[in-house]
Amino acid sequence: MTDTTTPSSPRPADRTALVIGVTGSFGGHAAAALIRHGWAVRALARDVAAARAKASRCMPIEWIAGDAMKADDVVRAAMGATVIVHAANPPGYRNWRGLALPMLASTIGAAETSGARIVLPGNVYNYAPDSGTRITETAPQQPATRKGRIRVEMEQMLRAAVGRGAKALVLRAGDFFGPAAPNSSLHWLTTRRGGRVRSVYTPGPGGVGHAYAYLPDLAETLARLLDREADLADFEAFHFAGHWLARADEMGQSIRRACSDAAIPLRPFPWPLVYALSPFTETFRELLEMRYLWRRPIGLDDARLRAFLGEIPATAFDTAVRESLADMGCLGVPAGASPGLFEPWAGSLRASRLDAAHVRQNPL
Repeated sequence: MTDTTTPSSPRPADRTALVIGVTGSFGGHAAAALIRHGWAVRALARDVAAARAKASRCMPIEWIAGDAMKADDVVRAAMGATVIVHAANPPGYRNWRGLALPMLASTIGAAETSGARIVLPGNVYNYAPDSGTRITETAPQQPATRKGRIRVEMEQMLRAAVGRGAKALVLRAGDFFGPAAPNSSLHWLTTRRGGRVRSVYTPGPGGVGHAYAYLPDLAETLARLLDREADLADFEAFHFAGHWLARADEMGQSIRRACSDAAIPLRPFPWPLVYALSPFTETFRELLEMRYLWRRPIGLDDARLRAFLGEIPATAFDTAVRESLADMGCLGVPAGASPGLFEPWAGSLRASRLDAAHVRQNPL
């Protein structure tokens, strides 16, 4: 593992990826999947020591000190990279316009300099509440919220960059969850104490469905898409359908099965409390803006992705929930001690194309 301010020379095989936001839920899983597929992974971080500890010291990442808000830092980190995974996201829903757009502009500048393909994890914010459960890649983007409009603007920035010679890939999915995903909905849909789930919230009406994306499956899908770089157009968008739950209580029922406890209470989410506190908490105000996602059925059609890749990674939903809860410390193991993100990656690393010296520097 290396800590540098300037990246080392690129691999001859041109399989070097820069991940911006590697300590986040999508970024960490994307890095692990790319490593499994033989990529050298770099990560940009303001505080390298803190980021390395959060991402796990056993991950063979080349750490580059820098700030995603500073264009020159991103350009420097992307030297020789052929992919930039832009997984940076403003924390707590706060200040999207002031942070999300400048960070993406920095990534675009770096991609135009290095020739790297930009990967942007997309979401359903771009679509109107009545868009339905089978939204295709060609569906009109008519957002109903400020954050949705920003997401549309971000994708327009990518299309404009492609017009100037860049390349981009948007992989859109529903609500993220999984191990090593501290900001996922499982954390705020459950109350926990003493290593057990004590209750589960149902945030919407009983008959309204919701789309979930299991992060290890989504990240593996990304790696498979990037393995097909020669077949990708300069701008590509794919929809990852993930798990569609037709009823609001299906997540709670799965959690009950994972915990072997059919008596775990399923309770309405305390929206009145969120309303009451929203004048004092920006995160709650932003959460209220996105409440429609739980009140209307909004899902994605993955037919184009299936036609392109064939088989799509699809962990059984109960298994995905069980692995996520284990990582959260809810199934009799300490939080973060389950295999989760790193054990399957570590096993495949031993047979990967990473050079032996790098592996020796990062014992598993």
